[in-house]
Amino acid sequence: MHHIRDVTFTEDASQLRTGNAPRAMATCRNLAIGAFRLAGIRNIAAGLRQAARDYTRPLALLGLT
Repeated sequence: MHHIRDVTFTEDASQLRTGNAPRAMATCRNLAIGAFRLAGIRNIAAGLRQAARDYTRPLALLGLT
C-alpha cells in the first residue's frame, strides 16, 4: 500500500510534517484506496480520475447517497 500512496498520492512530497496531520492524511488516503478496492477498482489512479469528474461517485462508493 505504501507504493500506491507514494506514487499515486505523491505522499513523500507532502509538506505536512507536524502534529497529527501526516497520520490523518495517511488514514484518508488508506480509506480511499480501500474503498476503491472494495468497489472492484484495481487501478487506483484511474479510479481517482473517474471520481474527480463527478462529485457524486465517491459518495455513492461510500454508500452516502
